[in-house]
Amino acid sequence: MAHTVHLTRLDMEHAAPPARMVLDDTRKSLGFIPNLYAAMANNPALLRAYTQGYQALREHSGLTPIELEIVFLAISRENGCDYCVSAHSFIADRVSKVPADVTAAIRDRRPIADSKLAALVDFTVAMVRTRGLPTSVEVGAFLAAGYHEQNMLAVVAAIGVKVMSNYTNHLFDNPVDDSFAAYSWTAADSVAA
Repeated sequence: MAHTVHLTRLDMEHAAPPARMVLDDTRKSLGFIPNLYAAMANNPALLRAYTQGYQALREHSGLTPIELEIVFLAISRENGCDYCVSAHSFIADRVSKVPADVTAAIRDRRPIADSKLAALVDFTVAMVRTRGLPTSVEVGAFLAAGYHEQNMLAVVAAIGVKVMSNYTNHLFDNPVDDSFAAYSWTAADSVAA
């Protein structure tokens, strides 16, 4: 069993001022503070790096909202992060408008019918599994699907952001927030690759 930290998730009252500002902004925009953010508040540098990186990806990644959500889902599934797969399944459905069959295929490790999106998932998974050392065949398939080398760097940035959230969730064993509960997923639910 993985080690969990003894720190607690922090609320507005107990967070340091730099973290408190992020928590306050998050509460205003979402209406609640996700368990992930409350856990990250124990280290303001982590919370700020995560939220700023996540926002930068949303605004400047060069990927469509659907493609970026697919990348986040694929990374989180590969890292076995129950919390992030659940949260990004919610965002995929409610915000990014990822087709439900694509989200389900990623969650269940099944093939995706759309060849371009399948290439995006395959490349993302290759990057996670090889720690950034994809083969020329994997890169070639990604580029042949219509992506560009700049898109490879967006995947790198997304991996960085998701490592921060996935690993924090692992350390804290964060429960899925009520807002994402209808989209709950566990690594045990996933079909083996």
